[in-house]
Amino acid sequence: MLLVKDLVEEYNLKIWGGNTGLDNEILSFDLSRPGLEIAGYFSHYSSDRVQILGMTEISFFERVLSESEREDRAKRLCRKETPCIIVTRSQQPPLELIEACNQTNTVLLITEDNTTNFTSRITTYLEKELAPETNMHGVLVDVYGIGVLITGESGIGKSETALELVKNGHRLVADDNVEIKEVTKNVLMGSAPELIQHLLEIRGLGIINVMTLFGAGCILTEKRIMLNVHLENWTDNNTYDRLGLEDKKISILNSEVTKKVIPIRPGRSLAGIIEVAAMNHRLNQMGHNAAVEFNDRLNEKIKNNGGSL
Repeated sequence: MLLVKDLVEEYNLKIWGGNTGLDNEILSFDLSRPGLEIAGYFSHYSSDRVQILGMTEISFFERVLSESEREDRAKRLCRKETPCIIVTRSQQPPLELIEACNQTNTVLLITEDNTTNFTSRITTYLEKELAPETNMHGVLVDVYGIGVLITGESGIGKSETALELVKNGHRLVADDNVEIKEVTKNVLMGSAPELIQHLLEIRGLGIINVMTLFGAGCILTEKRIMLNVHLENWTDNNTYDRLGLEDKKISILNSEVTKKVIPIRPGRSLAGIIEVAAMNHRLNQMGHNAAVEFNDRLNEKIKNNGGSL
């Protein structure tokens, strides 16, 4: 839940009216600049959005409208569902607007920033704070710049693998519970709940603080999830991808992430495999796919030999 007072604290905004509405909830990450509404056209007024008034809107309000029109526009701008109105460039809000905000508990705020810069900053903030979110059981590690979400059954060795990766110089983001936000389509940001930040649970040892043991360089507060490595016990009945031509995906919220299934067997270095998986994923993004190149070579060889090896 995002409240107007959270916005005030984030951007150090000055409160000029509607003080009792600081607990108003912000439900939309879209903004509105009600220029047409101030001119009198309210047919499509998006009243549930944060309203931004720049120099154009304020000057029109004060210089063009009559006193009765200013009172009417101010009252119609401040509706029950309107969370707040923000005036940019430290402009003095019109008296009619202050009175309307006080009567309707619509918070009136002032920023010294210009309209373009402030609109850009607050849009990014609202998109992040109001993004769809979910939680997943797993471990999130930054490996060579690739956010790797390690999943698998409880007790299969996710945390132990993450510990080995941290010892190899990679960075832990979250263990056991990963909070995931869909900032935009196919852009998923993962982080740890505040209660378990920097902590790793190792069965037999208990809870360890990664930052205390290995330093601040071994932790990261947030990372984009780019690859899912799913650990499962080796089963002879299962057929595992040996070439890398299969393009598996995992669906999280409304986005998809590349998925690699790694079977666990004694003697396999999971940390090393995940490091290679991360580097290979980066190469794939750059247009280099070893599996496809091998398959092309194989097909060319068969073609040159008349259909046989």
